Amino acid sequence: MTVGTAAAAGSPPRHVSPSRASLPSRRGSPLNPQSIKSSGATTAVTTSAAKIHLANLDRVLLKPSPPQPTFQPERELMVHSNNQRSGAGERGGMMMNPFNLASLFPDLFRKQAADEIMSPRSLTRLQRLLSDSSRSSPKNFIAANWRQIHGVTGWSGLLDPLDENLRRELVRYGDFVQAAYHAFHSLPSPVCPAASPSSRHRHLLLPDRFYRPTRSLFATSSLDLPDWAQPAAPQWLTQRSNWIGYVAVCDNDREVRRMGRRDVTIVLRGTATCLEWAENLRTALVPVDSEAEAAVEVRQRSVPKVACGFRSLHKTAGEHVPSLATAVVEEVRRLMEVYEGEELSITVTGHSLGAALALLVADELSTCASRVPPIAVVSFGGPRVGNRAFAERLKRRGVNVLRVVNDKDVVTMVPSAAGLPHLSEEYEHVGSELRVDNRDSPYLRPDAGPACCHDLEAYLHLVDGFMGTGFGFRSDAQRSLVRLLELQGPNIKKVYLSRAQAIRLNPVDVHRPVQSNDPACLASPSV
Repeated sequence: MTVGTAAAAGSPPRHVSPSRASLPSRRGSPLNPQSIKSSGATTAVTTSAAKIHLANLDRVLLKPSPPQPTFQPERELMVHSNNQRSGAGERGGMMMNPFNLASLFPDLFRKQAADEIMSPRSLTRLQRLLSDSSRSSPKNFIAANWRQIHGVTGWSGLLDPLDENLRRELVRYGDFVQAAYHAFHSLPSPVCPAASPSSRHRHLLLPDRFYRPTRSLFATSSLDLPDWAQPAAPQWLTQRSNWIGYVAVCDNDREVRRMGRRDVTIVLRGTATCLEWAENLRTALVPVDSEAEAAVEVRQRSVPKVACGFRSLHKTAGEHVPSLATAVVEEVRRLMEVYEGEELSITVTGHSLGAALALLVADELSTCASRVPPIAVVSFGGPRVGNRAFAERLKRRGVNVLRVVNDKDVVTMVPSAAGLPHLSEEYEHVGSELRVDNRDSPYLRPDAGPACCHDLEAYLHLVDGFMGTGFGFRSDAQRSLVRLLELQGPNIKKVYLSRAQAIRLNPVDVHRPVQSNDPACLASPSV
């Protein structure tokens, strides 16, 4: 080893800045003294000049290093926390772990988590859903399989996961029931005997423009309110006959071709008057048919029976109006004559009391003519109606029944022998079941009260978002949240309620009266 080499090996390594190391080497440049082959003073001068240039280059290219701060626990915690929130990397998160802030400040972190859920995209979606511009699912051409959607196979394979075409049909029929609620509460006046049946719709606004109403329906109670109670209540709450629904028919040829048939729909609302409430409490089972008809049934099977109160509302005629059973049969027979030769279907839909009456109406229609179109019942939040013999008769007569049930809806659990020990026979549910749950909704509280669990708008919100067991709530659900917020505000999750109150514009006032040209809607009762 030479002396020069030893000296070079013994000298400490010279620091080379990153910027200098990254520069490409240039032959013959003063910045690369090794490329200049000189000796003596020339080499010394060149080396000195190169050092000066390199020092100047360092000052130009390199950012000054920040001064090292003194250790301050509060400041260190704040810096690391900011790094972690801004995604500074795994290192920042590792430095935060020893502090375990989530366990020290759980409320703070829960609030931050909720705020993160309400991302700008979520806020935009929420604002759109609060615009009250409900968008239905796309209309698909269902002519080829309309019988399956109408329940000819008991909706096998269509409920879980829920078929998208069936979901749209269910929501549409539920909106028909909402229209019945709104029409009744917009003008719950006494029956006018001089009005023709087709003119008694009053302020009925159908949600589907392809359907037109053809007849109003009335239910009459066989009870009378005590004399002492009559002056204290409005007349519409105490009168025996009340508007309870309507018959509508699809009246658009293009829609008929899309659906594969012309649909006749019977729509029935739920309980709204004092006498209807009283009829609901009459749970004794009575034969659904007259004595002569029951004698025919008893030779074959046990007698079909239904709740006394439901049968009363179905069969009792009013002073100026026919019974519900008579009116429905007359109108369906008329429509069958008008559209003779066409493919027809009959759909009976209702909520709560309307769901119970829908079964009685379907049973009546199943034998109203020699060749009756296929009959389906779509009910929301319906109670039990009759005994096992009644359920078996509906099935034997070809009536397809789909019950939409909220998991916590107590109305769907009554009447029962457990709650009514005086019953000599058990009540039985009818048909297939689609079960939804408040806990699946991202907006509803999982501990929502009974009123929310039975509310029709909550039902339609859950059906619109239901995909199947374990699939979660549909992310592209289109139903507006305006009515749900108005009706069930206390049962909406707080984070969404506060955000909704902050971004909503021109909210719907459900307390003002509805005019015939008013797009706003009154609240539907919860029973």
